[in-house]
Amino acid sequence: MMKKEISLLFFFLCAFVYCQENDDFTKRLKALSTQSVTYYNIDGVDFSSQTYSYDFSEKSLKKIYRKFSIKDSDLKIKDESLSNNNIHVVKTQKITENLTQTNSYYFVEDNSKTITIIWFGYYNQIDKGFEKQYINRILKNEIPKEVFEPLIIDSIDFAGRKIKLGRNCSWTNINTVQCPYNGEINWSVHKDIESAKNAIDNQFIATKNRGGIKVNSEEQVAVIFEGIQTTAKKVIFDFTGMKSLMAGMSGGKTLTVYYVAEKVRNNYVGCVMSFWNNDNLTKDGLAPLLEEVMHLKI
Repeated sequence: MMKKEISLLFFFLCAFVYCQENDDFTKRLKALSTQSVTYYNIDGVDFSSQTYSYDFSEKSLKKIYRKFSIKDSDLKIKDESLSNNNIHVVKTQKITENLTQTNSYYFVEDNSKTITIIWFGYYNQIDKGFEKQYINRILKNEIPKEVFEPLIIDSIDFAGRKIKLGRNCSWTNINTVQCPYNGEINWSVHKDIESAKNAIDNQFIATKNRGGIKVNSEEQVAVIFEGIQTTAKKVIFDFTGMKSLMAGMSGGKTLTVYYVAEKVRNNYVGCVMSFWNNDNLTKDGLAPLLEEVMHLKI
């Protein structure tokens, strides 16, 4: 599915934020299903589910733990609030003094008596109510079909507007589109503007603190995002000190990234747009994919 380059934003994942559920979740939820994994995003929270045709036994679970880098020393508990038999494992990683990334794994005996693994990623605070709600929706097949995006891209639903891209672009994660040599965008739809701002702020902090990456410049710039005059944080990251798969395959040395949070068509959108120094650029200095949603205000 990926073509020339490995997505920077796929590896960093969409920003994880605290999420409270409300009745209009279908307007914000998006899903993408591959042959083995289904990916979801709502309010900037990424989560996923996949099923293994093993019985729910200690022997089977040990096999699966290895696939998810779960160690013998990791605490494994049963979440008694779930009706299905399960094992819950939480792993955390401190990014900065004020930002912690948490991975929450549920190994669940599903209704077919096989094992479904449901993963949630957050920055800082976990919302157990949100987790339980979506575990039950997944296990009961209650995720509406209309929130699923086609695996092969022709057009995308960008916060309520269809954008036709053709088939030269591909998904690199849920709500993350990459067009080889023409840029990449990732976005999420939120319940309020504070949630959208937190999502892009956390994504910036996580990227900035990744080893081997240097910030060359950072500034606020005037832009027109989906027809709305607003400001974006523009950051140029230097990858010359990072011998990574993503930088090596792209051939790029610097990545220009724009971070925007704005209300669009009654949706609160957090959006991160990027291009490598060797991507195609328009006369205004943006990669073509970025100009589908944003223009620089001259």
